[in-house]
Amino acid sequence: MKIGLFIPCFMNELYPNVCMSTLKILKKLNLDVEYPLEQTCCGQPMANSGCAKDVEGLAKQFVENFKKYDYIVAPTGSCVTMVKDHYGAFFDDDPVYNKVKTSIYEICEFLHDVMKVEKFDVKFPHKVGLHNSCHAHRMLKLATPSELNIPYNSKLKNILSKVEGLELVDLKREDECCGFGGTFCVTEAELSTAMGRDRVNDHVTSGAEVMTGVDMSCLMHMDGLVNRENKPIKIMHITEILAGD
Repeated sequence: MKIGLFIPCFMNELYPNVCMSTLKILKKLNLDVEYPLEQTCCGQPMANSGCAKDVEGLAKQFVENFKKYDYIVAPTGSCVTMVKDHYGAFFDDDPVYNKVKTSIYEICEFLHDVMKVEKFDVKFPHKVGLHNSCHAHRMLKLATPSELNIPYNSKLKNILSKVEGLELVDLKREDECCGFGGTFCVTEAELSTAMGRDRVNDHVTSGAEVMTGVDMSCLMHMDGLVNRENKPIKIMHITEILAGD
């Protein structure tokens, strides 16, 4: 099994520690992992801004870079959603793209559904609040949205339950948007800030020592609020917890 490691461009520049935690987890599973050096942005920022046609070149480059791998794994829900749900218009049912589309996974989804990991050899004796980012939650279906009247399940909670000492806290609104939304946080800064503040406060009042999630973009947004307002909580990407970092 050969794995292509896909790292979002902003994480490569701003959060290399999270990227290395992702690689560490995959290596611990004795997987054959490669990082294609030609990879670039998936095009999500342009798509979010309405520049859909400008994504085509990046989409075709992505497929070319990752088409040879059995699985493509990334520490992000939103960029994986971009590839799975928004590239199709550029490929006219191309079997190569269809292979890429069905082979790409957010890392927790991969650990849960493909590798079926039973236990992580790490300890994390802290109270943790889980932020369900919108793309991962509703598009990748990593957990059941609260508005659906169906039995609840959360792949992320299942994964975190396999970490010794970790205690998940109950939030009042566990699948509420943080307000980041890519370029939304720029065009609607005041609203975005208010939404982010609500998410942080929900975690703090619920007794969480650490807030985690699968999308570093959302966590980056809220980490800025935590730092500026001196909130008593730490922000960690879920891979940092699973890797013992």
